[in-house]
Amino acid sequence: MNPHRLAHPHRRVLGVLGALCVVGAAQALELNQASEAELDGLRGMGPALNRQVRLARAQHAFTDWADFQARVAGVGAAKARAFSEQGLTVNGQPYRP
Repeated sequence: MNPHRLAHPHRRVLGVLGALCVVGAAQALELNQASEAELDGLRGMGPALNRQVRLARAQHAFTDWADFQARVAGVGAAKARAFSEQGLTVNGQPYRP
């Protein structure tokens, strides 16, 4: 029996699993609704920044990325882009500089 014939179906399964992981990672996370734990899952979102976001959001919802950046110290273009690339949205919108 050809060993390559056995490996081929496994490659398909691994490919499908890999695609599912990419799809799962790209799911949107709305800033105005995200829980503390969900925000904590973002790379670059430390405990202090997480707290700042939640405190600012408690005053009133973020209207857009510019509002988010203006009201939360330490969130500049690079951090906003990084969060957006991880699926974070503000009012359903990804970051666009």
